[in-house]
Amino acid sequence: MTSSLARFKPWDAIVVPFTYTDQAADKVRPALVVSSPRHIQATDVVYLAMIASAANAAWRGDVAVRNLRGAGLPAPSVVRPAKIMTLGCSHIVKRLGALRKHDQAKLVASLEAFLAS
Repeated sequence: MTSSLARFKPWDAIVVPFTYTDQAADKVRPALVVSSPRHIQATDVVYLAMIASAANAAWRGDVAVRNLRGAGLPAPSVVRPAKIMTLGCSHIVKRLGALRKHDQAKLVASLEAFLAS
């Protein structure tokens, strides 16, 4: 399963079919890989946080993406850790870019608020 590890890493912004709880069909949209490399390699599955337009109403825990170009995003965006899903690596459509270190640190702090301890 090393092919997925070589292609996708933690903090990659990618395009995936995203499932909504209130809609019948998936939407293809950006998401952020928040899985560890060890998990990706062992399972060929990624944990993803939704990436949403910054123009939408804010949710608790949203983290603004400061370097849009580096992340490969065309418009002001936020990572939404309140919306996390798992997905097999074979369903990833493409890689866009990656979240920069400053935004990674903010997202880790935000993710911790949503996880049981």
